[in-house]
Amino acid sequence: MSRFSLIFFLSLLLHYSSLSLSIPFNYSLHIDCGGHVNSTDAFHTTWLSDRFHSGGATSVVSEPLHFHHQQEKTLRYFPISSGKKNCYSIPTPAAGGGGRYSLRTFTVYDNFDGKSHSPSFDVSVEGTLVFSWQSPWPESVSRSGAYSDLFFYSNDSVVNLCFYSIATDSPVIGSLELTQIDPNSYPYNYPKNSTNYILVNYGRFSSGSDQWGPGFTNDTDFFGRSWQSDAEFRLPSVSITNGATIKAISAIKNILNAEKSPNYFPEKLYQTAITASGNGGRVLEYELPVDAKMDYLLVFHFAEIDVSVTKAGQRVFDVIVNGDNASRIDVYKEVGGFYAYDWSYVVKNLSSTTLSVRLESVVGAPVICGLENYAIVPVDLKTVPEQAIAMRALKASLHVPDRMGWNGDPCAPTAWDAWEGVTCHPTKDESNLVVSQIDLGSQGLKGYVSDQIGFLTNLVSLNLSSNSLGGNIPSGLGRNSLVKLDLSNNKFTGFLPDSLTSSSLQLVLLNGNLLEGQVPDELYSIGVHGGAIDLSGNKGLCGVPSLPDCPLFWDKNGLSTGGKIGIGLSCLVIICALVFGIYYICVKRRHNEYDFGLPHELMSLASKRNRYHRQKSLMTLEMESQHAKGFITTND
Repeated sequence: MSRFSLIFFLSLLLHYSSLSLSIPFNYSLHIDCGGHVNSTDAFHTTWLSDRFHSGGATSVVSEPLHFHHQQEKTLRYFPISSGKKNCYSIPTPAAGGGGRYSLRTFTVYDNFDGKSHSPSFDVSVEGTLVFSWQSPWPESVSRSGAYSDLFFYSNDSVVNLCFYSIATDSPVIGSLELTQIDPNSYPYNYPKNSTNYILVNYGRFSSGSDQWGPGFTNDTDFFGRSWQSDAEFRLPSVSITNGATIKAISAIKNILNAEKSPNYFPEKLYQTAITASGNGGRVLEYELPVDAKMDYLLVFHFAEIDVSVTKAGQRVFDVIVNGDNASRIDVYKEVGGFYAYDWSYVVKNLSSTTLSVRLESVVGAPVICGLENYAIVPVDLKTVPEQAIAMRALKASLHVPDRMGWNGDPCAPTAWDAWEGVTCHPTKDESNLVVSQIDLGSQGLKGYVSDQIGFLTNLVSLNLSSNSLGGNIPSGLGRNSLVKLDLSNNKFTGFLPDSLTSSSLQLVLLNGNLLEGQVPDELYSIGVHGGAIDLSGNKGLCGVPSLPDCPLFWDKNGLSTGGKIGIGLSCLVIICALVFGIYYICVKRRHNEYDFGLPHELMSLASKRNRYHRQKSLMTLEMESQHAKGFITTND
């Protein structure tokens, strides 16, 4: 997508701020970038102190007295030391339900850094490039600052507004405002759903009045739109013949159908108008600066507020856009008098940097109350949500330094490189972006690898070599598309996960770590089948050529199942022996320490029987002794 400049429009929007509005969706957030305390401006808008940013530093403009509002005097800038990509992550009330928002930013330089060099940088919203600032800025913009705004959809709980440094320049922001608007606002005929596009304001004017709206006057606009004077866009040499002149008119009655859903255009917009009065051919002509090769949405605002026009056909004129007759308008015929009438037209593929709008008389004089011009910017591809979450988890676990700019969407916008050291590509159906390569070798990383790296299912190459990373290698690493893996010269511990036996791997460098266990044959075979593998420098690894043999009963996860069973049985035998020994000792002790008492009669009988047996035994022993000595007893 080409980068486009809004400086021509921004220079027209000087020195105003936003008013907090009671909009239909009741959500509005105003941030004073660079501000240290909350404040309230002259229009009762509450400005929050600076927050939700990823990095950078604060400063103030060189001449604060030149600015009327506090939020215009302070700013945040992002030096190259903060990385080439920095973001504001602004919370929304969407909570996953989706919504449409208006975003307005104030940007100023005013030589805050004393370098007299306005910076070049790009700005994206939700991964889509929307603004491009090219140095040098026009003097009026550089000195006084400028506002810009757009409408977009978001399904996320935060909106990422990101800044991309060009060369070594520091992007800068003075304030930002986020307002929820009607999701059906600004409908128009265009391919695909309007949620696929961002409307970037290239000009918005109210005819017959000065600038008004939030920040200029107390006149409110539910969407926070500010309206410029049409004199800023009307050609000075309008083609008017026969003495016709430009005339401003005002309504003397209330205007019906204003401030209605979905666009909530304010009634004040229709209370004034410009017409070409006089006789003869009458023309109103406007010239709107644009960028070539883009499509634009023009929204015309009309109301018949001249009391002399009382029926259809009294005022008829043609709307001609870039030489093409877009429509013939009869406001009274369409809606009657004092009734708001809006009409839109899409201009496609402009070949020049100006857009011409002419209102040419058919009957009577042409009339217009206002006009809006929006670039229709296609929403860029974004990273697959699961992979974006995995990359943010990886950023936290690896302790990626700020200088690498890992902020916002990891892959978007496609006009810029992804996060430093990260390569992305579209999915086959080109609906999202996926991470294909991570190269963070020798970056001083000191964390660990998050398990969520397994959700990077399109990762082909991972290089985290020569850092100080520790912990285990995640079990999901290498399970899918990984071809090259370099984790060498770190402090990884534990065993090699089964996922590393993937047939896709062709290069595995794990040398110089603290890994242990038996190396799977499938992993080592990478080197045999034309790939390369290096496992040296891991004293605990074993089991393949160039490494020590594993101890008995040892496998890739340490002690093998058989070894564990053997040790378990041995422990069981020892425990049983101990239990039996303890039991035997206890029983023996009970036998020695306790005599069971018997009834007295049984004890007497037992004593007599024992005495008889002892006497008989003594006699027998005496006879045996005499027999042994040769004495033979005789009976008398």
